[in-house]
Amino acid sequence: MQHPARPTPPLPAQAAARDERRFLAGPTTRRRELRFLWTVLREFMGGFRVLHFVGPCVTVFGSARVTEDSPFYALARQLGTGLSRQGFTVLTGGGPGIMEAANRGAQEAGGPSIGCNIVLPTEQHPNPYLDRWLTCRYFFVRKVLLVKYSYAFVIMPGGLGTLDELFEALTLIQSKKILDFPVVVVGREYWESLTALLADMQRHGMVDTADLQLLTYTDSVEEALAHIERHAVVKYRLAAKRPPRRWWWLGE
Repeated sequence: MQHPARPTPPLPAQAAARDERRFLAGPTTRRRELRFLWTVLREFMGGFRVLHFVGPCVTVFGSARVTEDSPFYALARQLGTGLSRQGFTVLTGGGPGIMEAANRGAQEAGGPSIGCNIVLPTEQHPNPYLDRWLTCRYFFVRKVLLVKYSYAFVIMPGGLGTLDELFEALTLIQSKKILDFPVVVVGREYWESLTALLADMQRHGMVDTADLQLLTYTDSVEEALAHIERHAVVKYRLAAKRPPRRWWWLGE
């Protein structure tokens, strides 16, 4: 059963685009700036309320354009099932493709399946395999939420958005803004050119060897799950982690 939850009422795509253009136009009136801050605050608070009790998560990133007959869809679905059986909540961007597959696998295993959706002109709509979801207006809010509640990140084949999410996670770990959570990149052949690019950056002294060791490449669901078990479940003692306390006066 779906339980939608939205921090802010989603805007039509055209209105959202107009809102973004105003934001990027530089300084505006102080009233408009205050209204923007209030909108962002409401979006963060709504997201915190939805995700506070979902348990330790693993975020699965990947393309919305992958179809059900793709081998990448099957891999993501298996990963969702495996992560759920490890005791994780599967968290995705809430859309179709890889995100749908991971959420579907989690639901089929009887585990929690959560989505952080985003208002976009095309491609993005909540997939039918979500127990709960929220809809964000701003990408930066969505990215914070996808990182904040996760103990591992799985990078499936994707495009520009997936690259953005991969490098966001790597940068946060490399700069010690978050702990060294495991980052598993699935699809060796697909990511071969990225591997070569990172190696070239290392040769030029732009990336440290230690930075590249943050990544684990695999084609195996079992290997990915074993890596997350060692470097998340065991390392951070997630089995003994107590759920947050609920406060009745906050409506929890």
